[in-house]
Amino acid sequence: MRAHRYRLPLAVISGVAAAGVATLLLRPRGGLIDPAVVEPTAYFSSEELERARDFAGPRRVIFFAGLAVSAGTLALLALRPPAPIRGLIEAASRRPLLGAAGVGASLSLVLAVATLPISALGHEHAVDAGLSTQGWGAWLLDAGKSSVIGAAMAAGGALLAIALIRRFPRMWWAPASVAVVLLSAAYLYASPVVLDPLFNRFEPLPAGQLRSDVLELADRAGVEVGEVYGVDASRRTTGANAYVGGLGTTKRVVLYDNLIDGLPEDQVRSVVAHELAHVKHRDLTRGLVWLAIVAPPGMLLVQRLTERIDGRRRGDRKHGPASATAAALPALALSLAVVSFAGQMASNVLSRQVEARADAFALQLTREPDALIGLQRSLAVRNLSQPEPPALLHDLFGTHPTAVERIGYGLAWEPER
Repeated sequence: MRAHRYRLPLAVISGVAAAGVATLLLRPRGGLIDPAVVEPTAYFSSEELERARDFAGPRRVIFFAGLAVSAGTLALLALRPPAPIRGLIEAASRRPLLGAAGVGASLSLVLAVATLPISALGHEHAVDAGLSTQGWGAWLLDAGKSSVIGAAMAAGGALLAIALIRRFPRMWWAPASVAVVLLSAAYLYASPVVLDPLFNRFEPLPAGQLRSDVLELADRAGVEVGEVYGVDASRRTTGANAYVGGLGTTKRVVLYDNLIDGLPEDQVRSVVAHELAHVKHRDLTRGLVWLAIVAPPGMLLVQRLTERIDGRRRGDRKHGPASATAAALPALALSLAVVSFAGQMASNVLSRQVEARADAFALQLTREPDALIGLQRSLAVRNLSQPEPPALLHDLFGTHPTAVERIGYGLAWEPER
């Protein structure tokens, strides 16, 4: 009994330690710039700062409300499921694997429906602010597609989870951690060619000045960029962005059409150089390695939490192995959500360092600090981002340095670097 008492705390400690070790091992060893001190009012008008604050405040309320609804729904399903859900789970338990797939899909759809009002409120808020260009019909269509895809993934994940619990009732966290890494790699590989085209149209950059600039920057950076695409993001937003996606043969740099059409050429070059840095330093692979280090203790924690929650449902005070049927899935979904949320906050520490190095690389490649400074101002204004958000919230949820930090990189950059 005493050993059971310490299993969960020890799993928590191992998970925290693994996240810390992974971040230390994979953090950039060089190429960073200490940013100059920047006052937001030096680069943003009082009207721009006020507009960003007015947008960010309700946005955070909507974000945390969505978290509360998601967590509350999962907790209810895990601890006190309504009679229809309980009946579905009991019926599904008679066919462990196929039943698990059905319950997994059902739980995903229930969660999507529960959070739909919050998501709709977020969409309306973005429309009112002028950030979203999407009508309600198109928005609901996207929400429906996302729900179907999520349900299909949940069905496959639930089937795999119950298969592993049945095969390794006391050690399923070990093969599950391998599965998490392999499935994440498969998702990164397949998303650009399977999922993303369901929502947007992607076209290779046509011959012209921008494509020539991209190829010239890639040659100077010494990277194989794959293909560079423009995406019709303007069908949904007035914001501007760019990203690197895919692995291996699906690797690509994607630029929003809003960015291509709405920003000066030197700022677009700065964006491209930043994204080339991610290719140069294999940052997507770095993320997978971080996950590979954190996944084993993370999934051990998921198993311990699942056993604790499922045991409480069954009245098992010793919290033995989880039920090898669909009955364990609500507890598993809640546990996985909690651990994933905590893991995402931990990974943000590494993400901010990686993004800071990409900014420094872009400065060295383009040698245009004014372009980076102008870019950060343009992105903050167009995307209604606070140039200097509250420190605690940024430390927990920020994936990039703040806009004022990134402007500070441009001010502090020296050519001899």
